[in-house]
Amino acid sequence: MSLAIRPSGCLPLRSRTPTVISSSAQVARSMATARLHRKSRMTLSPNVAKPSLNKKRSGKDRSGPWSGMNQTEARIRDEPRTRSKAALRRSGKPATETPQKSDSPLYKALKMQTTLAPVPYGRRTAVKLKIADIDSFDHFSLLPIVRHSISSQALPGLVDITPTPIQRLAIPRLLDIATDKRRTAKVKEGESNYDQYLLAAETGSGKTLAYLLPLVDAVKRMEVEDKENEKKEEERKAKEKEERAKNQAFDIEPEEAPLSNAGRPRVVILVPTSELVAQVGAKVKALSHTIKFRSGMISSTLTPRRIKSTLFKPEGIDILISTPHLLSSIAKTEPYVLSRVSHLVLDEADSLMDRSFQPITTEIISKTAPSLRKLILCSATIPRSLDNTLRKHYPDIQRLTTPNLHAIPRRVQLGVVDIQKDPYRGNRNLACADVIWSIGKAGDSEPAGPFASYMGPNVKKILVFVNEREEADEVAQFLQSKGIDAQALSRDSGARKQEEILAEFTESAPPPSPEEIMLAQKKKRQEDASIPFEMPEKSHRGEDTRRLPNTKVLVTTDIASRGIDTLPVKTVILYHVPHTTVDFIHRLGRLGRMNKRGRGIVLVGKKDRKDVVKEVREGMFRGQALI
Repeated sequence: MSLAIRPSGCLPLRSRTPTVISSSAQVARSMATARLHRKSRMTLSPNVAKPSLNKKRSGKDRSGPWSGMNQTEARIRDEPRTRSKAALRRSGKPATETPQKSDSPLYKALKMQTTLAPVPYGRRTAVKLKIADIDSFDHFSLLPIVRHSISSQALPGLVDITPTPIQRLAIPRLLDIATDKRRTAKVKEGESNYDQYLLAAETGSGKTLAYLLPLVDAVKRMEVEDKENEKKEEERKAKEKEERAKNQAFDIEPEEAPLSNAGRPRVVILVPTSELVAQVGAKVKALSHTIKFRSGMISSTLTPRRIKSTLFKPEGIDILISTPHLLSSIAKTEPYVLSRVSHLVLDEADSLMDRSFQPITTEIISKTAPSLRKLILCSATIPRSLDNTLRKHYPDIQRLTTPNLHAIPRRVQLGVVDIQKDPYRGNRNLACADVIWSIGKAGDSEPAGPFASYMGPNVKKILVFVNEREEADEVAQFLQSKGIDAQALSRDSGARKQEEILAEFTESAPPPSPEEIMLAQKKKRQEDASIPFEMPEKSHRGEDTRRLPNTKVLVTTDIASRGIDTLPVKTVILYHVPHTTVDFIHRLGRLGRMNKRGRGIVLVGKKDRKDVVKEVREGMFRGQALI
């Protein structure tokens, strides 16, 4: 009984210990439960995609720090941004249609900059170092007669004659003769049986002469080979004839007539336009005066009788210049025309390999393939379309590109005229006329050459490029109404008119002889003594009619922007901002030829891409490629 007695105010040990244990276990259980119920901060609610959460609030009540959450559609503004009515009216789309990606001006600017295939600057530097030591045509293994014709016929009147970068790069490679072993290996592998080259260089860099000299050299070497082969063939036929005469003394067999070379050229040069046919044909004809070979040019501007007499000469033809469509139509009726072609040149290959020319050009290449030795493509630009075509159909082509490809020479300056400012106020025709008047009157006090005092003032030649051929006549008529001697040139012009107009802007007058100087000086003295004082002419409104003297203007489209050697032209006006960088290069490429200076002026309006013009201008100033 004494064990049950305990002092007052003291707790038993048995009851005190369980109380402590139970409290600690409860804390542990609560912590574990908290861990199980705790959710990760990166876990989304299962109700995120339910639209019912946002339906409880109206559009006006969506406010607060969490108002932008759980939305399935981006609403930066209350209503989507629409295009202006003027933009919709120009595009012809209904007002309810949303703008597309192609409608963005930024997209158009990016598309303009990506029309050209890029060329790594490492390759440009390597080419520059490779051709640095070549400073004369004597470094090339040309025949002596071909080398001597360069100074006398190809580049007359020049004292210091040095090859250009594309000539240093292309001539040695085109003079290489592929061995028979390599040709046989290619045939066994099923590949093409001819060498392929791409000559790409800036405009006015002498690409035509870069492929003409190796071609003429090859023609002269093949003439020697033919004479040797003919001699061997004659000896073989003589032996066979003697053997037949011994075995068949009384049998008479008709002799086979030798195959004529009439209408079977050795070299074919294809160009896209008849204007280029005349220009390239003139250079080939000049070389033939000292290097004796037969050449001819045919185009749609000639009569059928003239074409037939040119192509089917009895003595044969060595080099033929033509357009693809004309040559293809002749080859359909005369299949032997392309049976002897050993060298095929595609000048302005970026045009001849586009969608309009490619089927015809590919057909000509396939017909000449059995006898073809070299296929040469020549271009001032490599668009992405041409680059993709070459990678697909000609993967083994050797690309000979110069360091300044896709770059406009730094000796060409580009000015910008904002037609939105006063006094033009958006009038593009008025801005163009004012620029031409400023250029025509600016050089009156400057000497026009060493013989200007005897032969009269120098006539300034200006090219104005428009994007649409319908506007060429309109702009030319407006300039004429402002007293400017302007003419229009487009596809609508006649063939004879095209030749006459282009002759004024492509042919530079040779220096006068002493006799011409004396006659001009005598004529000038007589005119000065006989000119009476005359009042200025007045029109029917009483206004003075002004004429801009000593200035000729040609308003044209891209027909005169490719390959035309506009050496007398020192100013080019871009009436419209070109669509692509390719057009920029070709149009401004009419300037700066033969290391001469030039000036380009672009008229920029409210809807034109000023940032693109700025990038082109900065690239020209730094001498960088426009890609």
